[in-house]
Amino acid sequence: MANRIPLIVDGSSLTLKELPSGDVLDLAGSNFVANDATANTLTATAVNSTTATVTTVSSTTLTANTLTTTAVNSTTVTATSFTSNTVTANSISTSSGLLDAQSPISETFSTVTSSSNATTLDLTTSSNFEHTLTENTTFTFSNPAVSGKATSFTLKIVQDASASGYTVTWPSSVDWPSATAPTLTATASAVDLFVFYTNDGGTTWYGLTAGANLA
Repeated sequence: MANRIPLIVDGSSLTLKELPSGDVLDLAGSNFVANDATANTLTATAVNSTTATVTTVSSTTLTANTLTTTAVNSTTVTATSFTSNTVTANSISTSSGLLDAQSPISETFSTVTSSSNATTLDLTTSSNFEHTLTENTTFTFSNPAVSGKATSFTLKIVQDASASGYTVTWPSSVDWPSATAPTLTATASAVDLFVFYTNDGGTTWYGLTAGANLA
């Protein structure tokens, strides 16, 4: 393959000419200098940027040449796509928003209410729930992870201040110890705490009483 000589524009005659042997082609402001015509070496002495965003590098083909960077400095590197998620310097937030990986690591918490004697716990919105009873209610656990992945959550139930003794009806899929659902504490503002776990998409929920008649 014959040597290739760069062409330059003669500013006085406005014609194309070959770069004279031994001359250096300096691309002003770009930090790229062709400093070795024989070895065809292209060296970037420094690339400095406060924000670097990569879009596409594809099929440019550099044959028998060398591209070398001595420094690449960047305070921010931004990718165009992290599917449904965001990665920042100090936190990791999933698409469902259930995990905040700041220090300390914390989980989401939601207060839920009943309507027409029904209360739904949507597990795409939270993994920790609190419900203050205002009526007898039936719970529904919706949107657990698919079978083969684990889903767990906590539920804090608070009796009303009038000690009305409201009751709850659990989903039939809940498996309690000894197949016996717990009895809620009926005194005013009493707190009962429960934990639920499934790894089969909610076909079976294992229910445990973490604490009863808490202050």
